[in-house]
Amino acid sequence: MSLTCPEIVRETIPSFVSLAVALSAVALVVNPAMAADGKLKTGDRIVFLGDSITQFGERPDGYVQLVRKYFKTRHAEMKIDVVGAGISGHKVPDLEKRLDRDVLSKKPNVVVIYIGINDVWHSLQGKGTSKADFEAGLGRLIERIESADARVVLCTPSVIGEKPAGSNSLDKMLAEYSAISRKVAGRTGVQLLDLNREFHAYLGRHNPLGAESKVLTGDGVHLNPAGNRFVAARMLEALGVGGPGSRRLRHVVLFKFKPEVTKPQVQEVVRAFAALPQRIEAIVGFEHGVDVSVENKQKGFTHGFVVTFRDEKGRDIYLPHPAHQEFVKLVGPRVADVLVFDYWSGQ
Repeated sequence: MSLTCPEIVRETIPSFVSLAVALSAVALVVNPAMAADGKLKTGDRIVFLGDSITQFGERPDGYVQLVRKYFKTRHAEMKIDVVGAGISGHKVPDLEKRLDRDVLSKKPNVVVIYIGINDVWHSLQGKGTSKADFEAGLGRLIERIESADARVVLCTPSVIGEKPAGSNSLDKMLAEYSAISRKVAGRTGVQLLDLNREFHAYLGRHNPLGAESKVLTGDGVHLNPAGNRFVAARMLEALGVGGPGSRRLRHVVLFKFKPEVTKPQVQEVVRAFAALPQRIEAIVGFEHGVDVSVENKQKGFTHGFVVTFRDEKGRDIYLPHPAHQEFVKLVGPRVADVLVFDYWSGQ
């Protein structure tokens, strides 16, 4: 199977060239299981945890297989192991029940959680997951995975119907559950991959007739070949690899707090920054962490944040956005210095 992309999804798929350079001068990590520069390490094992979308991802044209083929064909020397752990119909409570068996027993270094569709979809039969249970369950999953020294990438649920955002029957509820995933990612500090926003942005450009399916999905939910390539590209980009076809604009912010600023005041800043993905739709990825460098070159900067946009337009929306300006007013008096560094991933 060729990894070359057809024209319909050329903008969405990495050209599979090499590991992206990820701010080698800044030792910013979210979890100590990551390498100091945030890259994957030789011998790492990646587990994709989810429902039928991930289970079908193990098919020949599935996104899990595409990610596996990428590492085997382009970075064989790294010996990256890719494991699919998707089961049809599963929701957050199901993932909790089988986490030890299907994930932690594999000794993963990175776990990608792609869940939420059935938690919403099954509500039509009265078998969904409540918002409270969804949020609490995600939190417990992350806590247990991080306790096993693995890095977490948390995805928002993609789509239930491909019509314009807001016009599919479950869009409102799905948006609420996506917001919960963003909230949990912000609270826990794990990396966020906002597939819900990524899907709607792509469909807004490539589904002008408002078809219910057949653009990225076969039935409005499960990925077709184009959708699998799209998700594989987003997964690789979140893992720090990919080519120009998966370019994303990274906005890196480092804070050096004033000596008199208290720990509760610092945490208020962290919480406020982590809440921005819930308030600004231009943000498609977010992570943050505290410096753990051993080189003693941080020059007083202690807290780092990486905000991901699709392009410059997203950044142009973000900077003057009222929610961002409100945050700037909060943090301004508390920092002695700020460093901002923007770069394109995938090149």
